[in-house]
Amino acid sequence: MSWTISGTYVAGCSCAVLCSCPYDGQPRDAKGGTECLGTAVFHVADGNLDDLDLSDVDFAFYNHFPSNLSSGNWKVGLVVDSAASDRQADALERILSGREGGPFGELSQFYGEYLGMERASVSLSDAETPGLVVEGRTELAYEPLTGPDGSSTKIRNAAFGFAPEFEVGRTSGRSDAFGLSYEASYGETADYVFSSEEAEATVHGRA
Repeated sequence: MSWTISGTYVAGCSCAVLCSCPYDGQPRDAKGGTECLGTAVFHVADGNLDDLDLSDVDFAFYNHFPSNLSSGNWKVGLVVDSAASDRQADALERILSGREGGPFGELSQFYGEYLGMERASVSLSDAETPGLVVEGRTELAYEPLTGPDGSSTKIRNAAFGFAPEFEVGRTSGRSDAFGLSYEASYGETADYVFSSEEAEATVHGRA
């Protein structure tokens, strides 16, 4: 089967700013902890799995990274927006779990435990107060870091990332899903394109 999804994502995690996960460093939070707990919400502006349309579906990808990302043993879980059909939710689970190949198939070699899929309202906040909301589980506000000229700070060509270039910032709020609970600190956002036709993974592990 072939698939593609594209759109915008916003992510937040427990790591102190800046998170070291994109360059495969040891995760560290503000209290000295050495794990990364995070959530990334994706809006699918356009997408499909074969002839099944996945456009306008939102989903949340949860992670627990116990060490630097290439060490593996990740825990990952998925929440698909309750407005999506059962077929759309099943298709996204197949993609995100790695069963349909492509970049998430490459990433799945690092999965230690797949925590399953749940359904709830999932959304990205509006532009005035950017962030992400997963009903009953996660609510994070996002603020970009900026440089001397006032433009947002970005990371390019990271070893692990959901996009070749992404904006970085701070998040605030709490998350508690799949038994993974954390206070948010780091954040990032970008447009993304994932496809089963990619020769090599462009998703390198940020969440």
